[in-house]
Amino acid sequence: MKESTAIAVTEQSQTGEARRASLSLANRLGFKETERGKVGILVTEVANNLVQHAGGGVIVLRAIAQHDSIGIEVLGLDQGSGMMDVEECLQDGFSTAGTSGNGLGAIRRLSDFFEIYSLPKKGTALLAHLWAKSPMRSSKKSIEIGVVGLPKPGEEISGDAWAWEGDDHRSLFLVTDGLGHGPAAASASSAAIRVFHDHQHQSPERIVEAAHAALKSTRGAVLAIAEINFEQQTVRFAGIGNIAASISSATEHHNLMSYNGTVGHEVRKIHEFTYPWYSNGLLIMHSDGISTQWKLDRYPGLSQKHPSLIAGVLYRDFHRERDDVTVLVAKGTGA
Repeated sequence: MKESTAIAVTEQSQTGEARRASLSLANRLGFKETERGKVGILVTEVANNLVQHAGGGVIVLRAIAQHDSIGIEVLGLDQGSGMMDVEECLQDGFSTAGTSGNGLGAIRRLSDFFEIYSLPKKGTALLAHLWAKSPMRSSKKSIEIGVVGLPKPGEEISGDAWAWEGDDHRSLFLVTDGLGHGPAAASASSAAIRVFHDHQHQSPERIVEAAHAALKSTRGAVLAIAEINFEQQTVRFAGIGNIAASISSATEHHNLMSYNGTVGHEVRKIHEFTYPWYSNGLLIMHSDGISTQWKLDRYPGLSQKHPSLIAGVLYRDFHRERDDVTVLVAKGTGA
């Protein structure tokens, strides 16, 4: 399941819907009874927290994988009053809403990985990972990835898609948006994904050329491909259409250049650009379901968080209600 699932939680009755959705996902992924129970309790606590402390928000669920292990990623996103002191709020017994004050502490204890980001008057983003079994530890991990991918409200399938291929030497990323919405748009994006995987050892420019030939029988798509080379510390990038992409570090920021056109129909020029990569850099790619008005420097400390939290905050604050949305964040680990 590469797509995410979003459950709006604006009143207490919707906590049950969030719990059922999480248990259904855990069951499909093969979680055993004890681990399924943890998933249900954690998501219930996240939902309760959204209602009681933020006036509501959204829970985003996604299946994740690491080596031979399958897990569930939980994002709790709100635009409430935020927290003045996150560590204080994590202490059992602390509450601003007359509750027992054990919710955030319980979420942290149940999680295999837990992180939170909050700004006063802007809201809170919470991230938790739960694994069906503990994943193997890798001796070298050069990149971490976070994604939020959701269909347009009212649609069951997204016309957006994303893909990743990589090893210790390079990582290759694709974000694509089929024209329009629904199954026909998804079909175009699926064709782009197949080309991406089939040609993963070629350059971004060559993959875009192959996709242009392969998508002629579809309604077409816009897409962008970025290749991070860890040894050369470079990013090669090729894009057609309005997939936005940027690279950031503590001191640098580059918006990556795409050409106008529609892959599979009208492409006047395909050209690859090379940019510098930074050991702790951020690559952010997103479809036009996310406004381009965001600036990370308005979120102090967010760039230091897990890429899924970054993707979650950008989705929360900048997604367009009338479009499919995909935002992919890749973060260098300095390894």
